[in-house]
Amino acid sequence: MHSTISFGLLLVLALGFAYTNGFHDTANVVATMIASRAISPRLALALSAVANFIAPFLFGTAVAKVVGEGIIDSQSVSITVVIAALLSAVLWNLVTWWFGIPSSSSHALVGGLVGGALAFGGPGAVMVDGLIGVFLALFISPVLGFVVSWITLRLVLFLARGATPKINKTFNRLQLITATSLAMAHGTNDGQKIMGLIALGLVSLGFQETFTIPTWVILASATAMGLGTASGGWRIIHTLGGKFFRIRPIHSLSSQFASAAVIFGASLVGGPVSTTHVVSSSVVGAGASERMSKVRWTNLSDIGIAWLITIPVTTLMAAVLYYLLRLVLGP
Repeated sequence: MHSTISFGLLLVLALGFAYTNGFHDTANVVATMIASRAISPRLALALSAVANFIAPFLFGTAVAKVVGEGIIDSQSVSITVVIAALLSAVLWNLVTWWFGIPSSSSHALVGGLVGGALAFGGPGAVMVDGLIGVFLALFISPVLGFVVSWITLRLVLFLARGATPKINKTFNRLQLITATSLAMAHGTNDGQKIMGLIALGLVSLGFQETFTIPTWVILASATAMGLGTASGGWRIIHTLGGKFFRIRPIHSLSSQFASAAVIFGASLVGGPVSTTHVVSSSVVGAGASERMSKVRWTNLSDIGIAWLITIPVTTLMAAVLYYLLRLVLGP
C-alpha cells in the first residue's frame, strides 16, 4: 500500500512537472512566430501543443534513459529522492514563470535529482561521468544555438539579396515548418525527461526490474505536456518575443531553424538540453548576426542569472525537501 501511494504521488508530480514544462516552455516555440506576425497566437499554441504531443512517439527514448539511468544510480536511490527532485523543479518552474524569467526546466530537474541523491546517499549516489556528460550538453547547446542561428541568418540574407519586402510572406509561410519542427524537438527532448523519471520511480519501487519506458508512460507524459503547451505561458512569451529586439520574420525563421537543429541533434544522441536557453541564444544570435547593436544586451541579465543559479538553487531545494519528505514517506 505504501509503495502504491508513493508511486501515485510521484506520478501526480511528474505529470504536474510535464504540464508546467509545457506551460513554461511554450514561449520557446511560439514567441518569435507571434512577434513576427506569422500566425495568430491561438493557432500558434494549438500547433505547438499538437507537435509536442506527437513527438515523443516518433523519436525514441534516448534522453529518457540518460535522465533515468545516467545522472543518479537507479538501483541505489529511493522514491523519496525522485519525488523531492520533481517537487523542487515544479516549484522553480512556477517561481520563474511568475516573474517572466525564461529559466530552464531541464536545469531545474537535473539540480533536483542531484540534490535529492546527495541527501539520500552522499556523493556515491551520483553518477559523476554521466553528470559531466549532461552538464556538457546543457552548457554547450546554447552556444551552438547562437552560432547556428548567426550562420543561418547570414545565409538567408545572402540568398534573399535583392528581394522586395514581399519575401516576408514567404518567410512567414516557412515558419510553419520551422516552428513545427521546433515544437517536435521540444516534445522529444523535454517529454522524455518526464518519462525517465516515472520509469526511475517504477524501478526504485520494484514495479519493474529493468529500466524500460512503458507505452502508458509515454502517452501520459505527452498528454500532460501537450495540455500545458496549449495553456500558454504569456509572461515568458512577452520576454522572448520583444525584449531582446524587434523580431522580424527573417529572425524568427533563422532562430527556429537553428533551435530545432540543435535540440533534435541532442535528442538523437541522448543529450538532455534546455530548450529555453537554446531558443533564447538562437534569438539573440539572429539579431546579433544582422547587427550587434540591434540586441538589447542588458535585457539578457535575468536569463543569465537564471542560467547560473537554477542548478544550485534546485539542488539545495531538493535536499531540503528530501529531509522533510522522509519524515512522511520514509528514506
